[in-house]
Amino acid sequence: QVQLVESGGGLVQPGGSLRLSCAASGSIFSIKSMAWYRQHPGKERDLVAAIITGSNTNYLDSVKGRFTISRDNAKNTVYLQMNSLKPEDTAVYYCNFVLTTDRDPYGVSRNYWGQGTQVTVSS
Repeated sequence: QVQLVESGGGLVQPGGSLRLSCAASGSIFSIKSMAWYRQHPGKERDLVAAIITGSNTNYLDSVKGRFTISRDNAKNTVYLQMNSLKPEDTAVYYCNFVLTTDRDPYGVSRNYWGQGTQVTVSS
């Protein structure tokens, strides 16, 4: 079993900052990628930022220069530093890990999701 636990969401004024964290635990063998998605009410879940092997990253165009994704391999944790927040960043944010487990270490990688954390940007 693998569990992802998110923290760090909340209410912030426009121009403010928040840092999201997502820690994975359980029978993890190899993490292929870590990512953050967000979902606006009534919309599909969109990729915000991802970090693949090493430090290769990619970002949604609208967050480039404002958001930074990083990882702590020793803690199986991914972070999303969000600066210069805008009202349109308001959404539920989900972390995503693609990984293999000890039960099938060289098998198919699977998706695991965090529980979601609300980020609200409002004055």
